[in-house]
Amino acid sequence: MTQDSDMPNSTEAAHTEAWDALNAELDQWQAQGHIATFWWRDDDASRPGPQLSRLLSLSAKTGTPVVLASIPATADVAFADTVLAHPTAYVAQHGYAHINHAKGSGDKGAWELGRHRPLETVLDELQQGRRGLSDLFGPDRFLPVMVPPWNRIDPSVVAELPALGYTALSLCDARPAAEAAPGLRLVNSHCDPIKWKGGARFTGTAKSISFLTDHLIARRTGSADAAEPTGLLTHHIDHDAATWDFCETLLGHLTAHPAVRFPAPSEVFAS
Repeated sequence: MTQDSDMPNSTEAAHTEAWDALNAELDQWQAQGHIATFWWRDDDASRPGPQLSRLLSLSAKTGTPVVLASIPATADVAFADTVLAHPTAYVAQHGYAHINHAKGSGDKGAWELGRHRPLETVLDELQQGRRGLSDLFGPDRFLPVMVPPWNRIDPSVVAELPALGYTALSLCDARPAAEAAPGLRLVNSHCDPIKWKGGARFTGTAKSISFLTDHLIARRTGSADAAEPTGLLTHHIDHDAATWDFCETLLGHLTAHPAVRFPAPSEVFAS
């Protein structure tokens, strides 16, 4: 009985410590006269619905730009109309159809942009998807940024992206270099608050915040690229109540701190 009654207090203490650690790190940035830049990416967007509307409303409420990594094969006019009604929402390209072509190959994980099909086939699909998203959203809201499904992409595909008109690539974790290929910026995400193994669910407040704090510390101390904005990665379709609560609290918390700024996506992908 004592153990059960202690658990909520222990969890609450861990949450408080995590928020305190994030605040302390942001205070360090402020004390040193620096601005901690952040950006927000949301994956798997392609259809309107209550979850998308909630995401867009949160972006508008907090004044925080959100980059929707959108699936070209299923994006349509209804989706575009919903997104375009929110001036803080932008669209990047999430592969082509979000299909795993690695099944039966022996490779670990899911791949759409791997070497499981001819390179020409992969590039043709990406070009088709880019044209479709560009037509739907126009040059002001469509970003020529590739976000590979499952954050996996073969180097042979990466090398061809600049020639296809892409200016940036987005994966996950601290970037090893500012460019993934000549002329192709690399701007990653660093905090995914969803635990995927065993079914999508919230990974927990303390762990999620630690992803952000750890990247901020690495940027400030020089063990990661200080110019790369710290990225929040969400998947609105898969959010449970706890994930929504965390995201809303986090964005409100960050935007209230004087050392934090969410640049416009055009600036994010130039960083």
